[in-house]
Amino acid sequence: MPSAKTSASRRYNEKAYDRIEFTIPKGGKAEIIAAAKASSMSVNAFVKTAINEKIARSAKKE
Repeated sequence: MPSAKTSASRRYNEKAYDRIEFTIPKGGKAEIIAAAKASSMSVNAFVKTAINEKIARSAKKE
């Protein structure tokens, strides 16, 4: 049984954040982790930055 703190954190995260799960070919995860480390970023920050840059480039083309 989770502790009260864990339960409260889980409830908050469900309200405050969206989650996206995606799959990539084998070896892709290690590539992303290595690129994130090379950029001195967490994997989450690296992926969010990459997505935001792609969105910005797409918006400029329109």
